[in-house]
Amino acid sequence: MDAYDEGSNGRQAPDAPPDGPAPARRDTAGAPDAPSAPVLGAPDIPDAPEVSTAPDLPNAPDASNVPAGLAEGGPSSPSSPSSPAGLTEGEPSVPSAPAGLRGLGGFAEGDPPAPTGIAALSPGYQIAAALALAVVAVTACVHLGMVFLHLAPSNTVTKQHGTAIEEWIYPEFEQNWKLFAPNPLQQNIAVQVRAQVRTPDGTSRETGWYDLSALDGAAIDGNLLPSHTDQNELRRSWDFYVSSHDAENRPSGMRGDLSERYLRRVVVLRLDRLQAGGKDAVVESVQVRSRTTNVMPPEWSQEQVSDKPMLRELPWWSVPEGDRQQETAEASAR
Repeated sequence: MDAYDEGSNGRQAPDAPPDGPAPARRDTAGAPDAPSAPVLGAPDIPDAPEVSTAPDLPNAPDASNVPAGLAEGGPSSPSSPSSPAGLTEGEPSVPSAPAGLRGLGGFAEGDPPAPTGIAALSPGYQIAAALALAVVAVTACVHLGMVFLHLAPSNTVTKQHGTAIEEWIYPEFEQNWKLFAPNPLQQNIAVQVRAQVRTPDGTSRETGWYDLSALDGAAIDGNLLPSHTDQNELRRSWDFYVSSHDAENRPSGMRGDLSERYLRRVVVLRLDRLQAGGKDAVVESVQVRSRTTNVMPPEWSQEQVSDKPMLRELPWWSVPEGDRQQETAEASAR
């Protein structure tokens, strides 16, 4: 009797063909893998190499010693409290900046640099600083322009605005060529003055000569910050007079009378300051003279110059009552 006939006590495998032995299952323990049947006409395909999904890590730590947060499934988030700093695979540990040092030189990544200079000021101070810089720049440009026009040859601008240029330059920013070209000044000029004074008892007398240039030189000598008035007032007033008068002391231009009054006021103020003729004496008239001596050449030079002083005396000038009162008020104010 056939073992697979109906009514037999033999067991049939499910889905087994009616005839023939049942094929062995691949997942059955101990069952050999059935060789696959070759397909006619198909080329042989070599087996694909086995791909490892995880690289071999040298000295991998034991899974039992991995801290919390580094278990299988990937590294924990840097923000996780259980992940130790610097243990994220492939990323170096970057310490965070202290809270008190953020913004002081870029310690924290992503913080903008701290502003410096004018940008660090408040808007109100920035506006004030910008206005101050603008004023300084404009003043410097105007000053350079005035000095250029003063030194430049006569032109349309200096003819039309000559008064404004002179008021800007004199006396603080005076410019001249006496030191360099073409003939440097090689003389010492001393301005001296004497006066006719009326004493409180009503008598008149004549004072001696006062060397005003020597007094100014004594005030400047040894002084680290000498007065601008002591340096230039007397010298400029004498140069102004000489340039506007001829050798006979006659005015040679429209500014002759102005230069005379200017020089007279300067010397009267000096006499009042020196109390010429005694206390409470009134200056009625003055006479000015210059004493010029040549600067002697050096010993190695063969140049011969005269050492005799040259005097130039001006006529006596009476002091008007109005000028006397004004000059006395200015002297007392000083």
